[in-house]
Amino acid sequence: MTDEQLDRMVRDADPYRPDVITHLDGAAQHLLEEIMSAPTLETVAEPPGKPPRARRTMMSGLASAGVAAAVLAIVLTVSIMNVDQPGGREASPDTSPTSEATRPTSYSAMVLKAAEENPRLLIDQPGWKATTVYGFTEKEGTIEFSNDGQRLQMNWYPADQYDGYHKDRLHVSKPEQVTVDRWPGDLFRYSASDFAVMLRPRDGSFVELRTGGAWTRSEFDRVLADVVRVDARTWLAALPAEIVTPDRVDEQAAKVLADVPLPPGFDTAALTGLGTNDAYQFGAALTSRVGCGWIAEWLRAKQAGDAAALQRAADALRSSHKWKVLHQMNDEGDWPEVFWETADKVAAGEFPAGYRGALGCE
Repeated sequence: MTDEQLDRMVRDADPYRPDVITHLDGAAQHLLEEIMSAPTLETVAEPPGKPPRARRTMMSGLASAGVAAAVLAIVLTVSIMNVDQPGGREASPDTSPTSEATRPTSYSAMVLKAAEENPRLLIDQPGWKATTVYGFTEKEGTIEFSNDGQRLQMNWYPADQYDGYHKDRLHVSKPEQVTVDRWPGDLFRYSASDFAVMLRPRDGSFVELRTGGAWTRSEFDRVLADVVRVDARTWLAALPAEIVTPDRVDEQAAKVLADVPLPPGFDTAALTGLGTNDAYQFGAALTSRVGCGWIAEWLRAKQAGDAAALQRAADALRSSHKWKVLHQMNDEGDWPEVFWETADKVAAGEFPAGYRGALGCE
């Protein structure tokens, strides 16, 4: 489990820790397509979440929760029309050199369906950047935006978990009724600079917005006023280029796995089920499956007395110290260290006790 995920789980379990949906109408959709057709820049599963480099954490439940995200320094770009509000409200157009112009202008049905099944919230203010994206499977996921030291994380969960979360939050503070793009919710105050808003269940899920960094209540109110819910195409166009959506899995997996030996029976077709993730999370998801596959093969070979297969599995895991993807990730989080610790034990002939929790093996 990553530090971020652990913090999130602790926060969900311990309420005392101190620490919006519009579809464009025809004219607006046409305008959006015109904007997106201009030449522009192109722009995340199981394992989401990025632990701080200074802390080391063994990862558990990676298959359903995941590893931490790499910070993506791409300015949030979005051009939207909010027609739920009287007269509508157009979001600020992007003027950065990394606009959506090079972002693909068409999306597969699979990608659109995945996007349509999450709340698709964006912050319609200049300067906010999408820094973490992961999950987007089984009505659960996270997207975090940052701006000059402030962060706003949006987590969503299945609607049937709302009552339990809300009951916990009642121990934090007395709720204050708020709305986010005409979506009702309750605001909870963890401290004078730490706030959360739980939005009511809608379309099978509910969202909790949680601050990070130093905030004042007035600053939080101003940002909440500019959180908007958009259609799937607009939301996808606002994601940074590095984010791996399901239709880009094959291309990115080929790059990540170029120097990675694959275990017997490794199914690359199953990787489309990883959801939408940034580069760090995607790399962690892939290496998790590879590592788990080789450990399973090592255990099989050991039980069967297959010395050749046992050696192949050990050599493959030992080679992880040379995998490019893990070295690229090592400055951003602790997943590579966790992976190598487990892989080294197996390569040395030790039974990898706790490997399922460490690597998120199913």
